[in-house]
Amino acid sequence: MAADGPTVDVMGGGQQWTRPARRGRPARTGLLAAGAGLGLCLVGVAGLGAWNVQMLAGADDQVRDSADGFLREVAAGDVERAYERLCAQSRSRWSAAGFAAWVRTPPVVTGYEVVDVSVRTKGGRPTGTVRARLTRDGGAGEERTVPMAQEDGDWRVCGDPF
Repeated sequence: MAADGPTVDVMGGGQQWTRPARRGRPARTGLLAAGAGLGLCLVGVAGLGAWNVQMLAGADDQVRDSADGFLREVAAGDVERAYERLCAQSRSRWSAAGFAAWVRTPPVVTGYEVVDVSVRTKGGRPTGTVRARLTRDGGAGEERTVPMAQEDGDWRVCGDPF
């Protein structure tokens, strides 16, 4: 048995007492590293939260304006311009002619009122929904949800609003 420190003869019995070797401060160092890591995580979460709030704060108005333009064009019968407000995914499902035929199928939308706008993030990407009360020819009314997505910096209708 090798002695790491000073040895003392214990009561003359020939037994040696050895002072344990001093170790560094691994426990304290580990706690400091864990604390620093936790602090960095908290700063990151706070930064991400602030970015999310900042990004979504002004998005309600943009989503409302974009949906309003789309619904105004649909109600006015300007389906070509309304088609341009669709996201790429929706335009890949409908041709311009198919979309126009679908929108012009009776009873057509003759008016609308935006009821509510909601914006959130889903999978790290901003999405929005606009609830609108549609008026159809003949006076019938119904409430619909218009799904919105941000694409190339613009908000576009992305889904089936009717």
